[in-house]
Amino acid sequence: MSRIGNRKLTIPAGVTVNVENNTITVKGPKGELSYEFDKLISVEVNDATITCKRANETKQAKSLHGTTNSNIENMLVGVSTGYEKGLEITGVGYRFNVQGNKVNITAGFSHPVAVDVPSDIKVEQVNNNEITIKGIDKQKVNEFAANIRKWREPEPYKGKGIHYKGERIRRKEGKKASK
Repeated sequence: MSRIGNRKLTIPAGVTVNVENNTITVKGPKGELSYEFDKLISVEVNDATITCKRANETKQAKSLHGTTNSNIENMLVGVSTGYEKGLEITGVGYRFNVQGNKVNITAGFSHPVAVDVPSDIKVEQVNNNEITIKGIDKQKVNEFAANIRKWREPEPYKGKGIHYKGERIRRKEGKKASK
């Protein structure tokens, strides 16, 4: 029994959903997303609700049931309100600089690192040490944030590096002075 797969999704106001064959298209005020789901899953749109049903009780159908339902929910939220992810950079001389469709990262390297921003994602600079990544596709927003974070992951001794906003960095105790 899949609790996530069996939940009924409500369609927000201003969002239209269209299902053809194995493709669902969701249009809203922020944009349009489409998702191709497996043939083992059937998606039904009734009035203002969406339900997912599986064809049989195989292991693959059970695993795809909840996944399909979650992906459709992420699409509904994305086209209506959107997603955003905050990144902070900590360290002496570490900073972000957003210029057009590039994010320049100064993070202790001998040169600044330039990262190209995908066309369907917006990056806003809050200040030198903080940026916000916004978009309608949850997977793309989180993947782009993870790719930027990879350039200088936070280290556990001083906490320097790029981390998500609100992320708690586990700190380690350094070497103790000899007695």
